[in-house]
Amino acid sequence: RQVDINEKMRGILVDWIIEVHLKFKLLPETLYLTVNLTDRYLEQTQISRTRLQLVSVAALLIASKYEEIYVPELQDFVFITDNAYTIDEILAMERSILVTLQFNVTIPSSYRFLQRFCKILQARDQLFHLAQYIMELTLIEQRMLVFKPSQIAASALWLAIKILYHDKGRWTNDLIEYSRYNEHHLRPCVKDMCILFTGIERCSLQMVRKKFA
Repeated sequence: RQVDINEKMRGILVDWIIEVHLKFKLLPETLYLTVNLTDRYLEQTQISRTRLQLVSVAALLIASKYEEIYVPELQDFVFITDNAYTIDEILAMERSILVTLQFNVTIPSSYRFLQRFCKILQARDQLFHLAQYIMELTLIEQRMLVFKPSQIAASALWLAIKILYHDKGRWTNDLIEYSRYNEHHLRPCVKDMCILFTGIERCSLQMVRKKFA
């Protein structure tokens, strides 16, 4: 519904959010909540491109307050925008986001689902981090918003299993039972993930790749 913002701008914004999140050394849950708050706010409110970064900064502030023990200082948020916005503008946008979303901040993030599925599988760290990498690639791609967080987590894990173990890897009965997805359910999402995974070297948005490298 946005008239001044397109898919490419959203991708650049999320790539920047991932960079800031890494610099601040915040929890993974904070990243997913920030992107979710940004998307849900943009779904309901018209924003000019000059204020798009302000939305994400305020969303990051909300997510940090919600998830972190130690929240970055407000002046830090001003600094990361190169003084493009003031503290008062950030706080005003924070209020606007919370009121628009009716203070509905809690979400079932794909990261939490991935943790759950990996625990069921008793997955090694290598498998978990590869799935996490694939999952974070989906954050920059708008078309992935059609999939549920649980489906994204399950698809990332399924793809990571296939990459690491090839024909030996399989989607177990326990994973089918607890995720409620079989391989047939996951194929559309996995197909889009494969496109992201194989094409990331040619993509201009490289922050996720740099982060996991």
